[in-house]
Amino acid sequence: MSDSPETGAADGTAVPPTAAPATPFEWVGGEDAVRRLVDRFYDLMDLEPRFAQLRAIHPTTLDGSRDKLFWFLCGWLGGLDHFVERFGHPRLRARHMPYRIGIAERDQWMAAMTQAMAECELDVELQRRLAASFAHTADWMRNV
Repeated sequence: MSDSPETGAADGTAVPPTAAPATPFEWVGGEDAVRRLVDRFYDLMDLEPRFAQLRAIHPTTLDGSRDKLFWFLCGWLGGLDHFVERFGHPRLRARHMPYRIGIAERDQWMAAMTQAMAECELDVELQRRLAASFAHTADWMRNV
């Protein structure tokens, strides 16, 4: 006997279909998972020489950057709007305008985030969707 929802579990009871997450925030796994993702992203930026140009446009200590990205991603993914509560509208492009963001920085940001998502074992389909959204935003952030 199969344990698919159509035929029931092996013991004869019905198996309810698995509900899809209501938001990407839930799909990621909530705040703890977002924090792990952000921490891995910044760890990679700090450790990997291939992200040196990206690292160079950040402060000496990444604690503030970690918090801001965590707060932003929680809200952007559909969780609590921690960033907006603290700073108002994200105004991403305006907030990043003082930093030189070119093709290399965009590509390094994407590579670090893609690696972080994979290492944090996000669902493959979620990784694909997030990467598409991140790529659009990362390209929009370019100012040189």
